[in-house]
Amino acid sequence: MWNRKLGRKADHRKALLRNMATSVIAYGQIETTEMKAKELRSVVDELITLAKRGDLHARRQAASFVRDVVVNEETGQTALQKLFEEIGPAYADRKGGYTRVVKTRVRRGDAAPMAIIELVK
Repeated sequence: MWNRKLGRKADHRKALLRNMATSVIAYGQIETTEMKAKELRSVVDELITLAKRGDLHARRQAASFVRDVVVNEETGQTALQKLFEEIGPAYADRKGGYTRVVKTRVRRGDAAPMAIIELVK
C-alpha cells in the first residue's frame, strides 16, 4: 500500500485529507503531525497540478475533493476558486514541489512530532 493509514479507516482518512487540503489552500499553511503533513503533501501537489491545467475536467476533479469553504468573506471567494484563480497560475512555471514540510516541535500531550506544511512562495 502506497499511503500511510494514519490509524484511521479509509473513509475517515479521506475526510481528514480533504479537510486538511482545503485548509492549506485557504490559509497557505497549517500545523499538524509530521506523518499527516507528509501524506498531505502529495494530495495538495496533485490538486495544484490540476489547477495548473485549468480546464473544465480538471476543475471538476478538484471540486470533487476540495470542500466548499468561503475563503474571503468580502468577495465570497471559495477555496476552489482560490486554487484555480490564484494558486494555479502562481505555479505555472514550476514543475513540482509546491509544498514544504518543516518540522517544528514535539507536542506536549503525547510527544507527537509536529510539522508545518506550507505552500512554497
